[in-house]
Amino acid sequence: MQTQTPDTGHRKPKTILKAAVLAAGLGTRLRPLTELVPKVLLPILNRPLLGLILEQVEEAGFHQVAVNTHHLGEQVQRFLASRPWSFNLSLSPEPELLGTGGGLRQLGEILGQEPFLAVNGDILTDLDLVAISRGHRPEAVTTLVLHDFPRFNNVWIDAQGKLAGIGAPPPAAAGPPLAYTGVQVVGPGLLSYLPAQGYYDLVAAWRQALAAGERIDTLVVSGHFWQELGSLEGYLQAHCRLLQGGSPGLARFLPRLTDPLLGPGVILEQEVQCEGCVCLGGGVQVGRGASLRNTVAGEGAWIGPGVRLEGCLVAPMARVTESARDRIVMGDASGQ
Repeated sequence: MQTQTPDTGHRKPKTILKAAVLAAGLGTRLRPLTELVPKVLLPILNRPLLGLILEQVEEAGFHQVAVNTHHLGEQVQRFLASRPWSFNLSLSPEPELLGTGGGLRQLGEILGQEPFLAVNGDILTDLDLVAISRGHRPEAVTTLVLHDFPRFNNVWIDAQGKLAGIGAPPPAAAGPPLAYTGVQVVGPGLLSYLPAQGYYDLVAAWRQALAAGERIDTLVVSGHFWQELGSLEGYLQAHCRLLQGGSPGLARFLPRLTDPLLGPGVILEQEVQCEGCVCLGGGVQVGRGASLRNTVAGEGAWIGPGVRLEGCLVAPMARVTESARDRIVMGDASGQ
């Protein structure tokens, strides 16, 4: 990972030992599957996404971690309780969804009046979390990690590497826009721009802080793996890129990479064709003559003889009897 840091001034950064993961999202673009499974627990190469994120946080040496929950929060809580973690783990339940800003505020209250790393729970990346934490300076209310990702480029920085604006190009912008990676280091000062109660948007807090003359630093990164996972396209693309060796840095958190990647107990009957970018969860059965391409199937799914699936995400325990393309396939998992 290559980084470009802003002017640091004279104050040395403190070691940051706390982290937050925003895991309360609804996963609307992955419905109807996310009506059964929370987005942060969807498997990436048969490993829960939230587990992959937390293993990276753990390896980076963070001592205290807070995770917020809302949609299907009891599933997230059970997953977190099922594993031993080396860090102190706190939960931040949201009976009513608080948004990216309100959720961050509540997480900050748990973690105390010190800077902390914040990671969105709908991305997968191999960014160096230690280097990012060291790049934050106490003069900044937050440090946003940015990269060039044309689809999402709408963040502008000035000549000193500080945030200049979001959306329309501001007068102080220097160079083309960049995209927010979903990773930032939050200083205590940002929390004062988040209302004490209720739903609030994080981008609105950034804009308020800028308008008040606050310093928001940026850290521009390149040469890393990054993938959004909030859409079917992004979810499948993550699998394909990883199976093709797209992130050596994540490989140590994943099963041995083969394509197709088969979980324990998978049964492939005769003449099954796996044509690339295929991942099958434990206990999946694929009938004779079926064909799979760019497809992920959850645990226990049954894919019938002769069925052709391309660009599909198959729900756990689904019974699939018809061919499909570019869709989430629930099958008999939801009575469809």
